[in-house]
Amino acid sequence: MSGSTPSLAASRTRRPPRPGLLLLALTVAGGSFALMQAVVVPALPELQRDLDSTTAWVAWTVSIYLLSASVATPLLGRLGDQYGKDRMLLVTLAIFTVGSILSIFAWDITSLIVFRAIQGVGGAVYPLCFSIIRDEMPPKRMGVAMGLISAMLGVGGGLGLVMSGIIVDNGSWRILFVVGAVIGLIAMGLVRAAVPPSPSRARASLDIPGALLLSAGLICVLVALTESRSWGWGSPLQMSVLGAGLVILVLWGWIESRTAQPLVDMRMMARRPVLFTNLAALFCGFTMYAIFTVLPLFAQMPSGLPVDAQALVTYGFGASVTVSALYLIPGALVMLPAGPYGGVLGRQIGFKYALAIGLLVTAIGSAMLAAIHAEPWQLMLGYAVGAAGVAVAFGAMPKLIADAVSPTETGIATGMNTVVRTVGSAIGAQAAITLLASDTIAGTDIPAEGGFSTSLWLGAAAALVAALLALGISPRRRVPREAVAASRG
Repeated sequence: MSGSTPSLAASRTRRPPRPGLLLLALTVAGGSFALMQAVVVPALPELQRDLDSTTAWVAWTVSIYLLSASVATPLLGRLGDQYGKDRMLLVTLAIFTVGSILSIFAWDITSLIVFRAIQGVGGAVYPLCFSIIRDEMPPKRMGVAMGLISAMLGVGGGLGLVMSGIIVDNGSWRILFVVGAVIGLIAMGLVRAAVPPSPSRARASLDIPGALLLSAGLICVLVALTESRSWGWGSPLQMSVLGAGLVILVLWGWIESRTAQPLVDMRMMARRPVLFTNLAALFCGFTMYAIFTVLPLFAQMPSGLPVDAQALVTYGFGASVTVSALYLIPGALVMLPAGPYGGVLGRQIGFKYALAIGLLVTAIGSAMLAAIHAEPWQLMLGYAVGAAGVAVAFGAMPKLIADAVSPTETGIATGMNTVVRTVGSAIGAQAAITLLASDTIAGTDIPAEGGFSTSLWLGAAAALVAALLALGISPRRRVPREAVAASRG
């Protein structure tokens, strides 16, 4: 059977939501995952020394978090649609918190990688939060609320880098996971107090073959992208793993289109608003991480340092890890109001135009960074402009998706949008790294200034492509089948 039914009405008294407290709970839930997403990056050298590991292995503490989140997001988003978003959000936060606590006591790099995989399941908070907002928020506040939650991905990442640099410089890396566990527990308490039982849910069996195929395909694609630096971009191993992942995903799509109760309805994914929003998300993720990857490294380069008798490093500010992360703070802070503004702007002029404007501003910010970066303030200004654009775009995306699908499809639809954005981020990060590695100061392996500029110009171009895709969206609010049937009855 398929359809929707009152959620837990017989077993749990449904209390009216308090919008302010509800939004606070969902913001903390989304922020907990985002904060821990990049928090280990500044700590990688310390992890390598303390756990007696190698550069390749400690890098997996970042990659496995990304992989786990990408696999868990659509699965738990679908389970939320079936069994209640409030309960699945609590389950997701509990798994995230357990992973954080276990990471505190990691005894070697293998255990830390496993515990980070458990922690990465927390990525599913985003589709669940978007579904809850659709269920509980008044229509006029829905876009603003979705924009705030979506912006937390950027805000949390930037603040996580700064927090990590300060903690690692003055204490143990294990404190990072203490912070993650505490925030996870706070989020669980707020969610339990503020989020009422889901008013509706879809009755359907979980598509296990579809879940396994989607997981296998995503793992292959993301492993190929995240390992491209160590394997070599375009190497036979990387191309084989990437090709296998793409073949599996094509096979998954073919099987899903022929399954009675699929994990992901491919007809839903093919709807113009969903398809074009996902394509825009792919390019937006590319731009965000192309910028995110190169800026801290650029700031750390020591301008004026002689490389050899003929070469000189002519760019950078010689900043420490902590100071280079502080340069990102203005951008992270501007995202906090810019995300909800994406919802306000969308309500005023249409969400596809808000998405296009946000992406155009992102392109301008990336171009500013590529062209003007002689002083720290120029770096901070360019990043703040680009980050504001990303936040506006992120604020518009979930509303475009939600308006194109039925309430029982919101979790899986916004979950897949998050996955697509993650894949774009991985491609953008690896493309930037590849460009830096291929354009070096003569006779050295130090990136030349041109490699940084090219990466940022490429990010600007990707954002412009995404803006054009946004203009191709034809958003029409889809009336749920249940409502259509009722009106005909």
